[in-house]
Amino acid sequence: TRGWFYSLMAVGTLVFDHSSYKNVLCLGHILAEDGRKMSKHLGNILEPIPLMDTHGADAVRWFMAAGGSPWSSRRVGHGTIQETVRKVLMTYLNTVAFQSLYARANGWSPASASLVEPVETPTHVLDRWLVSARNTLTRQVTEALDDFDTQRAGALLASFVDDLSNWYVRRSRRRFWDGRPGALQTLHDTIDVVTRLMAPLVPFITERVWQDLVVATDPDAPASVHLASWPVVDEAAIDPRLDEAMQLTRRIVELGRSARAEAKVKTRQPLSRALIPSAAFGLLDADLRAEVMAELNVERLESFASAGDLVDHSAKGNFRALGKRFGKQTPLVAGAIASADASVLAADLATHGKAYVLVTELGEVEVTPEEVIVSERPREGWSVVNEQGETVALDLELTPALVQAGLAREVIRGVQEARKASGFEVSDRIRLEWSATDAATAEAVRAYAALIGDEVLAVSVTEAGATADDWFADDELGLRFRVARVGQA
Repeated sequence: TRGWFYSLMAVGTLVFDHSSYKNVLCLGHILAEDGRKMSKHLGNILEPIPLMDTHGADAVRWFMAAGGSPWSSRRVGHGTIQETVRKVLMTYLNTVAFQSLYARANGWSPASASLVEPVETPTHVLDRWLVSARNTLTRQVTEALDDFDTQRAGALLASFVDDLSNWYVRRSRRRFWDGRPGALQTLHDTIDVVTRLMAPLVPFITERVWQDLVVATDPDAPASVHLASWPVVDEAAIDPRLDEAMQLTRRIVELGRSARAEAKVKTRQPLSRALIPSAAFGLLDADLRAEVMAELNVERLESFASAGDLVDHSAKGNFRALGKRFGKQTPLVAGAIASADASVLAADLATHGKAYVLVTELGEVEVTPEEVIVSERPREGWSVVNEQGETVALDLELTPALVQAGLAREVIRGVQEARKASGFEVSDRIRLEWSATDAATAEAVRAYAALIGDEVLAVSVTEAGATADDWFADDELGLRFRVARVGQA
């Protein structure tokens, strides 16, 4: 192989006075899933065309281009390619289907939206973050492909598609249900950009999406994604501070979910409050705090500093930061920090941006927040998770009002499942009739009838005196109910 590269260079240089190529990528060996080299003798070869027939040409193409460095040996098999399909391509297609579904349900299209009002700068925090993130993605993918680094381009796109589906779309579901133009426009524009960025790696899937989502709704769009211009980065739309704050928001949410799982408390059960570190609380604005509260299903989000006597503090020195200033005396200062009153240290660092510790050999020494690692932990009755310096604590006390709200959420879950089982469209309005043998469930439905109706798109929520055999039943809740599409007998 190296001789072939050399021969091309030598002949081109001798005859035409320049090399016949500018870049060379030498592909590694193709291995079976067990790591052995493919061989007819071993009977472990996979023929390309049947592989494409099984998984699709784009799945094989994506795996070969983005599954690793081209020059590295890689294991190829049905399982590895299927994982690519599941994690990346199906997630992308499901997001496209979601956008198409709710655009149709709300009678929205880019063309109709532009006739009603001009496209404005997004105002919702999730929309602003997504616009920033997609422009960052465009810049990074462009740089990667300019460097012939398809692996990095694929990793960037895969990560973004996951964020788009499992964060933006999931957190924006209510806005899509309500047909909010800002959410529909932002998601449509983002899919447009992602489709063009993915087109070199998965040309067939992106062409199908382009025809269905772009050409079908915009008569002035290029006839093919492969005739469309490459996305241009809008540097003014990139907001590094918002990107960082959103990453922090997502870390807090992940820790909060872990705290719920550890305490075995369902996500549908509302809790009164969650506590996060004071520094993290200060970095999140009101919009991002609202996202955390909604995702963790808590009524309040507070800092540990506001919890007063409910919190215990501990402090230790950050040896890396202390070492830059104190050198060999770092252990002495770290020992003084560990011996000091952690609550006082935490208060001084938060209030003044500095604190003082007494070091026997050095006297009183000033330390900064970067040089002290303060941990905050609530006392009994809380579920606490701490990872990589971030802590989230959930107040586990369930008042009667919280229990009742939790029951209402369980009712909503049951009705939504019944809607799906009945084959209703997401936009279908229904009439809901119910009867409960459990007194607590009955009180919850009565108290939260408006919320339940709003969540399940019920124009009426009626308590029935009698039920029939074909009604849905939830024995755990002691609830029986019937759902009927409006206009249906």
